[in-house]
Amino acid sequence: MMRLFFDLFSPARPPIVSNASTRDVGAIADLHAASFRRGWSEDEIEGMLLDRQVAAHRAMIGRNFAGFVMSRIAADEAEILSIAVTPKYRGRAVARDLLRHHLGRLAAYGVNAVFLEVDEGNLSAQRLYRRAGFVEVGRREGYYLSETGKPAAALVLRRNLA
Repeated sequence: MMRLFFDLFSPARPPIVSNASTRDVGAIADLHAASFRRGWSEDEIEGMLLDRQVAAHRAMIGRNFAGFVMSRIAADEAEILSIAVTPKYRGRAVARDLLRHHLGRLAAYGVNAVFLEVDEGNLSAQRLYRRAGFVEVGRREGYYLSETGKPAAALVLRRNLA
């Protein structure tokens, strides 16, 4: 009961963003499956986390897993593979903080440009990316299936870090 009271009436705590590791596999898999049409398996996530070309960060609020972001690096470019925030922490700037930290780390690794694809119907994600300095550089028609089963375009976004 006290925990519920604390969660409801305490000021929002900022997330602590740090490197994701294999201990986060289950939490990432559960969140990815709940957030996207085709979730990644724990084996797929573990493989990515062990890949030296993948940068992954997690957000924690207290002891609670709040979200993650993952990119694959190739030479001086990176592609954001996925970013997701648990429903409990959406609308609290967790995605913004995750993305800001992640982009800073990518720049430190020598990445000059970051790409991603976002469903044309995902307006909240588009807002996040545009506020972070991403611009549309392409479009892939029929790349995603919408909730209704109709094809939806993927917007290809880019942000220069250098």
